[in-house]
Amino acid sequence: MMNATDLPLWAAILVSVFMVGGAVITLIGAIGLIRFKMFYERIHAPTLGTTFGVGGILIASIIFFTVLQSRPVLHELLITAFVFVTTPVTLMLLTRATMHRDKTDDSRQLPTSTDLY
Repeated sequence: MMNATDLPLWAAILVSVFMVGGAVITLIGAIGLIRFKMFYERIHAPTLGTTFGVGGILIASIIFFTVLQSRPVLHELLITAFVFVTTPVTLMLLTRATMHRDKTDDSRQLPTSTDLY
């Protein structure tokens, strides 16, 4: 089995690009969570950061371990499938629960069609 120091330069660069790219996208999602004021605005940025950010990090992991072990390592694809399926479902459930709460409380927090664009 090879060490991490035995990673070829091309693979190290590719892993670094995906890792940094995924981390930057996740950071942008976190900043969006802090920056936006309404819940309906705030919920969107972290889900994009989670989906695409984790996707980049998982691609880096696949490349890293595939090159080090000299065989395809694809168990990260299962993690990717779970993240890509659960994140939008969670977003939808949170949004619907909040809309239901806001409707029953007669809240003025409900977005209008002009608030969303």
